[in-house]
Order: sequence, then C-alpha cells, then structure tokens
Amino acid sequence: MKPVPAGWSRVSSAIFCREPLAELDWLARAFGFEVRIKVISPDGRLEHSEAVLGDGVVMVAAEGGSTRDPGATWPKSPRTAGGCTQAIMFFVDDADAHCARARAAGARIVTEPATSDYGPGYWVDRGYEAEDPEGHRWWFVQRLRENPA
Repeated sequence: MKPVPAGWSRVSSAIFCREPLAELDWLARAFGFEVRIKVISPDGRLEHSEAVLGDGVVMVAAEGGSTRDPGATWPKSPRTAGGCTQAIMFFVDDADAHCARARAAGARIVTEPATSDYGPGYWVDRGYEAEDPEGHRWWFVQRLRENPA
C-alpha cells in the first residue's frame, strides 16, 4: 500500500449533524479535538471539517449532504435517524482524566471507565463510552498492557 497523505490516518470517519458547527466546537471542548479545517458555504453551512485527536481524523458535516448534492437524504444525525448511527474509538493517554473532561463538558457517559483484561496473551485496556449532543457514540481507551506475543 502507498503511504497516506500527511496528516491523515489510514482510516478516517465522518459524522453528520443537525448542528455541525456547534458539534465541532463541542468535540474540541469535551474530547480535546483540534479543528484543523472548516469549510463554510456562502450561506453559512458547514460543508466539511476536519477534527484531529492524535493521529485520528473525524470529518464533521451537516446532515442531508452538501450544497453540491442538495437532494441527498442519506447522511443523517443520530437525532434524526432515531438512534446511534456509528461508534468511533480513540486511544487516549489517561481514560479517567479524559472521561472527567468529557463529563464536565456535558457528555453523557454511557459506560463509566472500566478495565478490560482480555486474558493471558492479550491486552488490557481501560476505557469508557460517551454520547455527544448529536447522539454519536465514542469510546476512549487507554492501553494498560500490550499483547505479550
């Protein structure tokens, strides 16, 4: 495989929101994402954005597609779709501190920080699950022990 473009990971995700500009600000405040780009249409709609946490990239946009495809109906916020449409996982340095930050910013903590030991020969993680104001689910995980193999 060829190398990915600078600043991108091999896999990146996109989330769609009713209020994408508010979501983008919230992701920075609650989860520590850095917003590296915002593309705003002439009518003030967020067309594209890139939020970075470590080497992970999440693109945030308005539901319903872009102004280039005004008839699109498939990209929906979980609030519009009636439930979570995807879940995303990021590794963090300190799951407990990250959870405290997210909680203070208003994240709904779905699963409190817990340690998962997958047994001998596997890894041990500590993580939690949160839901953002749009209804997307996020897992933030801290690796405590690598796979000894």
